Amino acid sequence: TTVLDFVRYHKDLKGTKIGCREGDCGACTVMVGELVAGEVKYRTMTSCLMPLANAAGKHIVTVEGINPADGSMTPVQQAMVDESGTQCGFCTVGFVMSLTNFCVDDTAKTREMAVSAIDGNICRCTGYKSIERAACRVSEQLAVSSEQFVPNYFGDISDRLTNLAATKVETRPVGSVSFVGGGTDVYVQKPEHMAESDATALLYDEQLRGIRDTGTHIEIGGSATVTDLLVSPVMQSVFPQLYKHLKLVSSTPIRNMATLAGNFVNASPIGDMTVWFLALGAEIDLTGAASILLATPSSGVRTLALKDLYLGYKQLAKQPDEMITAIRFKKPGDDFRFNFEKVCKRTYLDIATVNTAISLAVSSASADAFTITNAHASAGGVGPIPFYLRETSAFLTGKTVSEETITAANEIMQSEISPISDVRGTEAYKRLLLRQLFRAHFVEMFGV
Repeated sequence: TTVLDFVRYHKDLKGTKIGCREGDCGACTVMVGELVAGEVKYRTMTSCLMPLANAAGKHIVTVEGINPADGSMTPVQQAMVDESGTQCGFCTVGFVMSLTNFCVDDTAKTREMAVSAIDGNICRCTGYKSIERAACRVSEQLAVSSEQFVPNYFGDISDRLTNLAATKVETRPVGSVSFVGGGTDVYVQKPEHMAESDATALLYDEQLRGIRDTGTHIEIGGSATVTDLLVSPVMQSVFPQLYKHLKLVSSTPIRNMATLAGNFVNASPIGDMTVWFLALGAEIDLTGAASILLATPSSGVRTLALKDLYLGYKQLAKQPDEMITAIRFKKPGDDFRFNFEKVCKRTYLDIATVNTAISLAVSSASADAFTITNAHASAGGVGPIPFYLRETSAFLTGKTVSEETITAANEIMQSEISPISDVRGTEAYKRLLLRQLFRAHFVEMFGV
């Protein structure tokens, strides 16, 4: 079952609200504390999509868990009241939990990051400006005040989680060949089935986490989340625009839950991270269920180029009992350029109409003359699968960066794709979007 249903129906904690049950509205937002190197690190998650098994050994905080015992309001709650940040009140708890998490996490305590912390919460009443003012007020209080934003008992959680870890319950059902990571899509697609499933929970499996620089490659565990990428020094060293790009991927609570492996095997034609890693020429390790259950993921590993995983709409070149345990791409050199673009109906917390990514290795004869020595380009929303642009990538290799090259590559790209008209736009609109976004890559990377 989900954490949302557990806290409401089994623990009678009704402050956490049931909204969309798809991770979009944020009314069910909770804080999740994980013990990391003796310190508790908190992240927000949408409890409507969070498998209860993922709560094992964690500190789950609902609004009841931050309320002062004397019935007063926390500084976050007071800021919402003072700035008229609540009307009907249904969404308010989610905003309060997101802002409270901002007060105790590791992000910079700026006005911009305070507003960013509530990017996964939707309000249908206020128009948001009053809530944004409340968020900015909280960030200002953090900078100058010694107010207490969470109750005293938070100071004991590290010891309590340490003691709990000593009696950790096994979360791998015997004989299970079904897996779940963050649950951000599978609990949307088939919630009733998942509620009765004995799926093995893998989000916090230490064998499947981590981001490593091997010297020749960057290797990422299959259970690494989008937020893990965002805060990784390894990834930050490779991608200077990492925050700008990943901010376009869903919302903070979903980025905290969504795993790379889950994004890949979901096989959505507009999967943001799939398109991202296709443009890096990434490869994946596929491992059989038996090896995972026996805690030996290095045995029986089959390596496959990510671009070869997709055979057709929702059809994968993997066996039913195989799962993605690792993703890797070649460590870029100093001549590396990368860009990611996405257009959707709203800027954040939305799925793409069209998305695209590109990576280039270049050599330069002068400050403004570049030759492409290697290219990988990808696009989503323009075919039945997350699309690796093979012909376009091959054409770009060996060409100089110029208006003529961009125009010619765009024509080749148009011949590769096969978009359809649907609720997100017409075929012609999607072709135009990709044409413009492909040009945007070169504007961003070279100023062309």
